[in-house]
Amino acid sequence: MLLPELSPWHDWIAPHTIVELARNTAPFLFRQDIDTPQPFLQPLWNATEPADLAGYFSLCVAAHHATVATFVPTDVDTKIRGLIWRRTRDREELHAMCEYAFGWADWDLRPVSRRYLGNGNKLSDTVSGHNGEWLSVIAGAHGRLLVLDDREYSEKTAAAIDAELAREASVFLASFRTPGSEVETMKLAASLTHNLGDLDQGISFWEGKAALFAESKQRFGRLAHENRAPYSGIFQIAARLYRDSLASEGHRHYPLRPIKCLRQSVDLLLPQGPFFDEWGGVIGTSPLLTTPDRVEILDALVKGCKKVPNQSGYFRAIVGFAEAAPRAFSDAADRMPGSSKKELREASFQKQIAISRQSFESSMKKRVQALRTALYPR
Repeated sequence: MLLPELSPWHDWIAPHTIVELARNTAPFLFRQDIDTPQPFLQPLWNATEPADLAGYFSLCVAAHHATVATFVPTDVDTKIRGLIWRRTRDREELHAMCEYAFGWADWDLRPVSRRYLGNGNKLSDTVSGHNGEWLSVIAGAHGRLLVLDDREYSEKTAAAIDAELAREASVFLASFRTPGSEVETMKLAASLTHNLGDLDQGISFWEGKAALFAESKQRFGRLAHENRAPYSGIFQIAARLYRDSLASEGHRHYPLRPIKCLRQSVDLLLPQGPFFDEWGGVIGTSPLLTTPDRVEILDALVKGCKKVPNQSGYFRAIVGFAEAAPRAFSDAADRMPGSSKKELREASFQKQIAISRQSFESSMKKRVQALRTALYPR
């Protein structure tokens, strides 16, 4: 008796499950009234069984782009960084996957994220955490192509990584050296440091003789930790700002993950932390949210302030909510569970939310200014 042939991804997340996970965290992407369907929506909307491994890869990349900046990202990152690349030796298939990944650089972030700097209409013109996800996928491809001695595409992937690193370093350095752009610099520092961590994650999937990867690891690995040419310490400046001022903001926002009303629109997604004052204003004023929704969100923010030590972002969101919609804030605060009401009244909590946005951002700006002066004295 002949057994049915298994899909090359039969032991991974089923395609229809990936689509449902994306629909659960970003239902706004599945509305029928979207005027201009994006390229990444096609694999999600056409929920058919992919014909080959490259099709499964495309679905995973599309789902990751769509959800990585939402409250519950689809858990496919290990697949697209390494596991799928290892599953085949077919060069034609690998090249197709590479070209799809290269094309990801042209996708729009605006329908799926609020965590970016730049116009957002192209990944390649923007700095965001998405760029790190892209780097990790191209790195996964690069390692596999080195193993298979595919010179053409190993060089293409290396050149793509080089170009992206150079672009991000240039954007960061220009911001760091420009007075008045300190908040932007802090946001860039967080993105770059996370992106280099993602690149290291892609490299971690490389399997084979160490000699195959020695040059590429020296070229691309541990750039947030080790000063390498041609970046002249730029990534170390970003990493230092992140380590000293922003590391506690790099958590995964578990307190907000269960709140389904925040999944209604891209406009309700979190921006780059810890600068959440404007987002708090959106929570206080959005017509998409009801009073019970605001109670649930405020309760989660208050609890999150206690659960996530040393973070500032949730305090900033509460300040923004209270300032933009004082009556809605008061109503939500009055309806919270008793434990959160008590936490909100604590002197230490009140001290945090008494800090104005101007004062908070001023303290962040001074850290950038001090480092700039130390590194580039007049």
